[in-house]
Amino acid sequence: MAAEVRVEGVAQRFGAVAALTGIDLRIGAGEFVTLFGPSGCGKTTLLRIIAGLQRPTDGSVMVDGRPPEHARAAKTIGFVPQSPGLLPWRTVKANAQLLLDVNRRQPVSAAHDPISLLDEVGLGSFLDAYPHELSGGMQQRVALVRAFALGAGLLVMDEPFAALDEMTREDMRHLLVRLCERTGATVVFVTHSVAEAAFLSDRVVVMTARPGRVHSIEAVGLPRPRVVALETDPQLFAVETRLRAALHAGSNR
Repeated sequence: MAAEVRVEGVAQRFGAVAALTGIDLRIGAGEFVTLFGPSGCGKTTLLRIIAGLQRPTDGSVMVDGRPPEHARAAKTIGFVPQSPGLLPWRTVKANAQLLLDVNRRQPVSAAHDPISLLDEVGLGSFLDAYPHELSGGMQQRVALVRAFALGAGLLVMDEPFAALDEMTREDMRHLLVRLCERTGATVVFVTHSVAEAAFLSDRVVVMTARPGRVHSIEAVGLPRPRVVALETDPQLFAVETRLRAALHAGSNR
């Protein structure tokens, strides 16, 4: 079941440095929300706080009415980092099943079956391959399947496509759209890419330069499902233009 997220008055300090201040945010079940802003504005810090990997200096976060650390313990939150983090001694199939092997009591639904997901992302013929035999894009596909296979209601993703070339990044965002449509998970996504933010999101949270605040929340308003043809649609270009303008305004606050 997709999770709801509530962020209230979150602030984060690292010694004398204020990284975040006064963050209020509501994310509905099944929404795809992107955190977007200049380097150093606290996007990843906020993502880690939402994921329960870091406690804020002030304020609170609730995931389906529970503190995120409790939601993590209940396997409600899945995390996708920048690096795939595959175990080199495990095959593609074994890496995709890793979280299920660790959490044996976690039920597996048809929508989250790792073998079916691997087939859907084009890795059905690579089940017995090892990470060193895969390209970077293929490794990241395995990392996505591993996260979706857990069946978490909330997925937090920290620039998962940042290390990929532009063509592969485009393929990966189309793949991510399909996986989200299949599973219905709520996603909180961090990126520096205007194209990714516009194509993937329902809403984009544009943050100011440090200390990070919410400058604006931009509703994307594009129809779903997001099809490949949208990449060349003037509607998408208009959204990208609006996001660039909001980013520029937020960066200069």
